[in-house]
Amino acid sequence: MITLKSPEQIEKMRAAGRLLAKALRAMGDAIVPGRTTTADLDALAEEIVRAEGGVPAFKGYRGFPASVCASVNEEVVHGIPSPERVLQPGDIVGLDLGVTLDGWNADAAWTFPVGEVDPAVQRLLNVTRESLFQGIAKARVGNRIGDVASAIQRYVEKNGYSVVRDLVGHGIGRSIHEEPSVPNFGRPGQGPVLREGMTICIEPMVNMGTWKVRTLQDQWTMVAADGKPSAHFEHTVAITKDGPLILTLP
Repeated sequence: MITLKSPEQIEKMRAAGRLLAKALRAMGDAIVPGRTTTADLDALAEEIVRAEGGVPAFKGYRGFPASVCASVNEEVVHGIPSPERVLQPGDIVGLDLGVTLDGWNADAAWTFPVGEVDPAVQRLLNVTRESLFQGIAKARVGNRIGDVASAIQRYVEKNGYSVVRDLVGHGIGRSIHEEPSVPNFGRPGQGPVLREGMTICIEPMVNMGTWKVRTLQDQWTMVAADGKPSAHFEHTVAITKDGPLILTLP
């Protein structure tokens, strides 16, 4: 069931989103090539979130062992932070964080370059980030989920990349994952109608090569099947009468 939120409830989600954005930015600023581990970033995010009364939404969710999903290079999503995983110059790392504050959730992800990266990889980041905003622009009352999905897919494929099809965005609110599903591929005019008060996570996951993915032996980390780089960007967005409102900004 899709739940609609009141303006007051959306403001509570926005507070969670601001805290999330603070932690996400701090993680990006903390990356030192050749020194920082993904476990360092996980600990930093948890410290920031808990210091302001929040709870990391992913920790313990379906057994996930950390606060942050940290996915490096060909890892698409759900990478488990590790003190052994030192971020090296030229890597990219997708950091995905959920925050619960006052009973309401926010969810966002950003893929950061580690020092200077190959121009082809930087282009992947740029296109994936822009595809997120192409999708958000369609998140308007009266449009449908397919309008958001197709805008992302068209932009990504026009630029020569592929959208992951095994993973999708989602609704969010009291729970970190709610209805509806928000794919990154589809046809305009299809899927649920966007209504005022809906809150959704739009999160393109874009691969440099094939859209196909596989899961590693840890049963969490999903990687591009061909081993090529993958990028992931996400915002929590409220559908309002005045247009899309991004809730996961500072």
